[in-house]
Amino acid sequence: MLMPSKVKHRKWQKGAVRGIATSCNRVSFGLFGIQSMEGKWVSARQIESARKVIARSLQKGGKMWIRVFPDKPVTVKGSEVPMGKGKGTVDHYVTVVKPGTVLFELSGISELDAKAAFHMASYKLPVKTKFVSRHNI
Repeated sequence: MLMPSKVKHRKWQKGAVRGIATSCNRVSFGLFGIQSMEGKWVSARQIESARKVIARSLQKGGKMWIRVFPDKPVTVKGSEVPMGKGKGTVDHYVTVVKPGTVLFELSGISELDAKAAFHMASYKLPVKTKFVSRHNI
C-alpha cells in the first residue's frame, strides 16, 4: 500500500477540505483521466483498490499514472481507552482530494476502454467522479 517513507511530523491535525483544486486539476501525462467532483479524504486502501481495477482492465496495454499520494496520517485511539491521555497512534494514511483533482490518468488505450476502466474504479472511491480527456478540459 502507499504510504510515505518519512514524514516531518508523525501526527497531523485534521484540517478541513475547502475550496477547489488549483493544482493537479488537468490531464497532464495521459490522454484520459478521472476527476473528483467533491472534496473528501481518500485512503491508501481505496487508491490501491482503484489502481488494481484499472490495471486489470489495461491487460498489459497502455500506461497508468496515479496523481494522488496518501501522505496525511490519521490517528485512532484504542478501544475502551478513557478520555484524555493524549492522541492515538497513526492508523492509516489518506490524501486530501478537493473538487477538480485528477486522481488517475491513462494513455495507450481507446476512449471506450478508458471509460469502462474508470467507471469500475469509481465504485472503489468515496468521491463522485467524472471522466475527462485532455481535449475537453
